[in-house]
Parts: sequence; structure tokens; C-alpha cells
Amino acid sequence: MAMRAAVIGTGADTDEPDRTGYAMAYRHAPGYQRLDGVELVACADIVRENAESFAQSFGIRPEHVYEDYEAMLAGAEPDLVSVCVPPALHAQIVVDCAESGVPLAIHCEKPMATTWGDCRRMVEVCDREGVQLSINHQRRFGAPFTRAKSLLDDGTVGDLERIEFGEVNLFDAGTHQFDLAGYFADWSPVEWVLAGADFSEENEWFGTRNESQGLAQWYTESGVRGIASTGEGPGMGPEFTGCYMRLIGEDGAIELGVEGGPPLRYRTDGGWNAVDTDESIHRPQPGKLRVGLGKVAERSPFGDKRAFLPTSFVERAIEDVVDALREDREPATSGDRSLYAAELPFASWESVRRRGRVALPLEIDGNPLEALVESQERDGEGDGGETTGAETDDQTATSANE
Repeated sequence: MAMRAAVIGTGADTDEPDRTGYAMAYRHAPGYQRLDGVELVACADIVRENAESFAQSFGIRPEHVYEDYEAMLAGAEPDLVSVCVPPALHAQIVVDCAESGVPLAIHCEKPMATTWGDCRRMVEVCDREGVQLSINHQRRFGAPFTRAKSLLDDGTVGDLERIEFGEVNLFDAGTHQFDLAGYFADWSPVEWVLAGADFSEENEWFGTRNESQGLAQWYTESGVRGIASTGEGPGMGPEFTGCYMRLIGEDGAIELGVEGGPPLRYRTDGGWNAVDTDESIHRPQPGKLRVGLGKVAERSPFGDKRAFLPTSFVERAIEDVVDALREDREPATSGDRSLYAAELPFASWESVRRRGRVALPLEIDGNPLEALVESQERDGEGDGGETTGAETDDQTATSANE
């Protein structure tokens, strides 16, 4: 009997996604449809027109199109659910799905949740209810990253000593790099985080506030150090590092996503050696022959261009979710594992709030950046200017832990 999959939060498909929505459901759906023994049977979105359009795109029957996800759970009884709503809604929907007793597995979009307490709650409830939880850190399945891990494991550049990355922010975009940092460091627990950030300018991604510029450092029990630069101005973020991510070992270095260069390269005591991955850090890059065959198949009434194209990173992540459920094992992007990436942005913002180094595990429940913004607005400083921290009075400390 086929596993039944469903999607919560279809969004509106668009050729020009922006920071209000990427319609990630349209990337999840092919991941289920390409797998043998899996059927995409239902969808839910509070905007019915969006849900109906999604259903038409992926062959979902009209009676399994819903505006209310709880009605969808009861009516369609899916085994697997993808949660593709904005981050602020992740926690409650994941918890409701787990406590409904319906799905066996939940695959939730990143970032995990908008408070550290909600991140932990998602994992705790799913563990209690026996529901497999995973977070869509799909880049872990990209060839540049798996090949880089192989180079590390083979000792090509010696023991890993430092991880560097540049990104536009620590939370929404940076969650991928923090997840990869854990992967490359063999999930060695982080001992402390020290950060500075500017949040005087509003920088909202998918309904959630992010810093506009930041610099974060962290240190793991195994001795690996990390540093991240964020921002979108000249010399910030990716421009600061000149690549998506850099891994420095005792005998050399590995670089991923070099600006104007290869997706993956390494060096020891000589020049750079490019590694052919056939994929960028974002997606597969099929050759001209496969693209051409795909176009021919698309024009044929019986063809399917997907048969000629490599699987996307999201599709690989979903395949791992399904395989993990069938094999009764932990998925590579499990909720437990994803807490590693989720904790580091909150710890960075908490370091800014405290104006000092923060020891992990992080002992707060809230969102320190939201507390910082609220404190700034309460003090009448919300009209701009550089900000290095916040007052550390009892009121601010309480708001950071709510």
C-alpha cells in the first residue's frame, strides 16, 4: 500500500519568488511524486485559490483540497506531511500534526521556528508522539557539500580547525551554513558563541525579523572554531569571505561556492584544485544533452522531462525522509540534528543582548532579536542609528525568555 503524502501551505507559484514567499510546496511535491510507493493525495492553504491551483498542478483530487490543515489531516489521513508555511507558524502546525495521531512523519521547511523554545518543543512533542520530524536543510544532499565532507574525512587538508562563511543573515539564510558547519565538524557540540549585530534597519524575511549586519564566532568541544559575517552591503556577508563557505584544516583549505569560480576547490601546499561536481551549491547543473532530451520529452504527450533531469536537493532530502521512515532510522536532517543549526542564530542574538560571550546549551525560550527590537522601540530608539546591544535590566531579560 502506497504511503500518502500531503502539503500544508501551498503558497502561490511564481517565477519571481521574493522574501514574502518562495512557494516551497512546489519544490516538495515533485519529491514525493517521483518516489515509488508514495502518492501525493492532499493539500491545504488558507487561501483556497492557492490550494486549488497547487492541486491542479500535481493531480490532487478536488475533495482533498482544504483551507484548514486539521480538516485535511482528518479527511485525507496522510502518512507524511510537508509543512511549507512561514517560519512563525512552523511550531504550532508541527505540534498539532504530531498530536493528531495521523502522520507518521513531518518534513518542515527551514528555519525551524522563530523562538528557541518552540524549536525544542517541536522535537519534544514529535519524540513523545513517535512521529519522525525532519527539517529541510536540503543543501546537505548537494554534491559540492558531500564531496567536501569526503575530502575532510579522507584527511586531504588535515584535521578541521576553522569554518568561515558569509551570508545575508544568520537566521533565515544562515541556518543552512550552521547546519553544514555541524555536518563538517561531525556535530561536535558548541561550547560558546560571541557575536555583534546591527538591527536598527528593519530586515524582514518571510514575516520574521533578521539582523541587517552581524559577525558571529563559535567554538566546539573538538576545537573547531567558526566565524560568520552577515549583511548585504559592500564588503559584508558573502563579499567578506569571497565564497559561500571555507573549511580550514591543519594542512590546507577547502572552499565552496567561490565567487566567479568553481563550486568546490581545495589546496594543500600548492595551488587550488577544482573538483568537478556537476552541481552548484544551490542545484544540479545538467549537461546540454540531458537538458535537450528533457525539452523533447516535455513536448511529447507521453514524455516526462523529469526523467532526464537530475534530482533537486529538496527531492533528495524528501527521499531520505521516506527511506528513513521505511527503514526505521533517523533521517539525515532529523529534528534532533536540526537543533544544532537552530540554536546558533539565537545564541548569537543572545550574545548581542548580553553584550558578551554565551555558553551553550542556550538557556532561554524566546527570540533575543525580538527582545532587542522591543527594547529599542520602548526606549524610543527605533528610528535608526547603530546598535550594539540592549539594556540588561530585568524587563529585557524577561522578554528574552518568554
